[in-house]
Amino acid sequence: MEFRQLESLVAIADTGSISRAAVAVNLAQPSLSRQIALLEEELGQRLLVRTGRGVALTSAGEAFIVHARAILDTSRRARDELRDMSDNPSGRVTVGMPPRVALGMSVPLIQGFRKRFPRAVITVLEGLSLALRESLVTGKLDMALMFDPLPSPQLAYEPLMRERLLLVAPPHSKLPARVALTALGNYAMVLPNAPNAIRGLLDQILAPRGITLEVLAEVGAVQTVLALVAEGMGCTIVPESALASSSVGEKLSRAPIGPPAIWNTLVLATPLARPGTLLTRETAQLLRQIDFRKGLPARH
Repeated sequence: MEFRQLESLVAIADTGSISRAAVAVNLAQPSLSRQIALLEEELGQRLLVRTGRGVALTSAGEAFIVHARAILDTSRRARDELRDMSDNPSGRVTVGMPPRVALGMSVPLIQGFRKRFPRAVITVLEGLSLALRESLVTGKLDMALMFDPLPSPQLAYEPLMRERLLLVAPPHSKLPARVALTALGNYAMVLPNAPNAIRGLLDQILAPRGITLEVLAEVGAVQTVLALVAEGMGCTIVPESALASSSVGEKLSRAPIGPPAIWNTLVLATPLARPGTLLTRETAQLLRQIDFRKGLPARH
């Protein structure tokens, strides 16, 4: 069993395609197929099956991929630990962020990282908090910024910032100075569709209180939600940073919610099972120093 074979299998599992996996591991497709054939022959199990949409893992493949990822992760950590002995190590750090956080933090993070580690590489991957959590658990990410993630025995969470959620309405709407939680059902809403951290937080707070929102439409991205609100399609509920990063944010009417107020929390998540390296520790420190609402070092 060779690392090349494991890397080939993981690439196929991640991409669902022989051709895309071949590009990812820099192999010709026949060579990639040969690597898998040799691995299947050694294990005595069929690991992959072709589907109408590409390639999928068999039940044996699903069981083995867990071990393959663990072996590759252990190998990567061993290399990183040796590189870590230098004050200017090489290597790679992969950080996950929700899109609107990446908008404010990617530039200062990458600038700070390149200045501190000119020989290393940083990768920023964007995704919803739920997907980032899964990628962190499976070893695809070294750390991630997430909003209000579900508890996990495999992850450590460090709160970085709290934001109060606001009721946001079309331009020139007349809103009260504060909107009570029980009054939210009086406003027709355009909301992010699940899975979404804001939507999950709202459901968590409102459902136990028997408060039901009138939802006119659901869309995937917060910025699209705000664009619809700007066109008079309804109201929404978002944190203030979402308005600051939107081209229509200044036009919209807004009011704080409460009592009780609804707060969302941005956390830095790291895997408990993987020891930190110099690269990951310093990258985490850079993240702590940036206020994603401004893209500037935070004043703590």
